[in-house]
Amino acid sequence: MRRPPIYYGWIVLAAGFIIMLLGYAVRNTFTVFYPVIVDDFGWARGNTAIMYSLTMLCYGLVAPIAGSLVDRFSPRVVLSIGGLIVGGSIALCGLATEMWHFYVLYGVMVAIGLSLIGFTPLSTILTHWFAHRKGLVFGLLASGFGVSLVSAPVFQHLISTYGWRLAYAIIGGTATAIIIPLCIAFLRRSPDQYGPRVEDSGHSENAVAGSKDWTLRAALKTRTFKLFLLIAFCNMGFSQQIMVAHQVYFLRDIGLEPMVAASVFSVFGIGFVVGTASSGISDRLGRHRVFVPGSFIASASVFILFMAEANQSVALATAFAIVAGFTLGITPPTCFAAVADCFHGRHYGTIQGTMILSNALGGALGPWLGGFLHDVTGSYHSVLIVVQILIAGAGVVMWFIKPRAGKTPR
Repeated sequence: MRRPPIYYGWIVLAAGFIIMLLGYAVRNTFTVFYPVIVDDFGWARGNTAIMYSLTMLCYGLVAPIAGSLVDRFSPRVVLSIGGLIVGGSIALCGLATEMWHFYVLYGVMVAIGLSLIGFTPLSTILTHWFAHRKGLVFGLLASGFGVSLVSAPVFQHLISTYGWRLAYAIIGGTATAIIIPLCIAFLRRSPDQYGPRVEDSGHSENAVAGSKDWTLRAALKTRTFKLFLLIAFCNMGFSQQIMVAHQVYFLRDIGLEPMVAASVFSVFGIGFVVGTASSGISDRLGRHRVFVPGSFIASASVFILFMAEANQSVALATAFAIVAGFTLGITPPTCFAAVADCFHGRHYGTIQGTMILSNALGGALGPWLGGFLHDVTGSYHSVLIVVQILIAGAGVVMWFIKPRAGKTPR
């Protein structure tokens, strides 16, 4: 079979990026729809935020299964089914009239669909295509999540123009119409049929990294993997998802107009994209040398948000969005690349899915707690202080691990 003019792994990565963008954009509709739904139905923030917490929890519970499915079956079939579920479910949210409707459609069904097209299956596929430079590859893939955050002004425009119900239908229909053809046309699991490509370093792109074929059971017996799970819970889960779910509402609370708040949130998304795309520097500097300072800076950036509140300043809110977006963007793919360095093998999909599960448990707790504490105290101050502590704590844990390729996890 004639080899394509470029290594096909890059085509798989490009398709994965677009699928990530659209899939996570569907989930991230919450940050813009959240205030509108609360106002329209008169529900409490904490109870309404349960729909986001539920979708994070279900997403995490299904992630190990999604990784296992993509290890065993055709990625084109698995991800096409996921695309149909995620797009169809968000479109049906436009028909919801009760809170439990949102819990089922957004909280459960969108989560199942997203798990089947999300970071776990896509990163699992890409580990077969790229044995090296995982920081770069995972960073480029994860930047699809960051770009999805930039879509907030688009969602706000659709709501303002057509109403939130029709906006849901437009978003869901568009996502389905793009994701399924991409999956069918471009996703392939194995690079074998395209022949090896030798990297500049002299290694084959489709070589298997490491000598041990790790299983989930073996990984769970190591202290290293348990600490990775803790990092996923604190950083990528609890802290990051609070910033995603509540940021627009926080910005509106301090006096910003809805479109201005959505635009500042899109700046956060741009910063996130630049951060994730920059995580490739961890391939050269070392995972912990990138993750640790990124965590500490992200923690400190919350002080800028407090100053923005005190001054009702769009400029300070934007500064926070840039700094927090970049640092919260560079840390997740760096961490996931570290996990792949240590635990790559035939069962990596299940291992990665378990990381996403820990991530999702934190992501389920954070948004609900943020809404609940706001209902009780009238502000987000207390939960933001918790965010600062957990982000900085994750950096300390990563410094303790100091992971690197070739280092046997203990």
